[in-house]
Amino acid sequence: MEIAVLALGCFWGPEIKFSKLIGVNNTEVGYCGGNNKNTNYKEVCSGKTNHAEVVKIEFDSSKISYEKILNYFFEIHDPTTLNSQGPDIGTQYRSEIFFINENQKITAEKILKKYNLKYKGKIVTKISELKNYCTAEDYHQKYLEKNS
Repeated sequence: MEIAVLALGCFWGPEIKFSKLIGVNNTEVGYCGGNNKNTNYKEVCSGKTNHAEVVKIEFDSSKISYEKILNYFFEIHDPTTLNSQGPDIGTQYRSEIFFINENQKITAEKILKKYNLKYKGKIVTKISELKNYCTAEDYHQKYLEKNS
């Protein structure tokens, strides 16, 4: 089992989309890239933690490649808008690929270069080493309470 961690705006929509791909065994929403190991929704929304909303994707590389996941990543969001997706604005909504190892970094750079040609150099997606990932448990609980 391999893992991909991707930031592409509000995590709910992308989580559902990635969960439907053949070869994806599990998805989880969380925060990544920030200053602390643990955070919560309120702190992230303050803009002071430097975390992005992310989808953590567990996948079977014999059924779907990391490259295909990244191609899908670029197809389902706008990688040319800085710190926003649609009506969501803030650094937590940035476009970013968090790599776990050197192979993922190389693949991410290759795919980003391909899409940057397609978008005529307007891609703002960052590529960063995985740092301070934590789940969005607090947000899940708040969401469930609000909608039950």
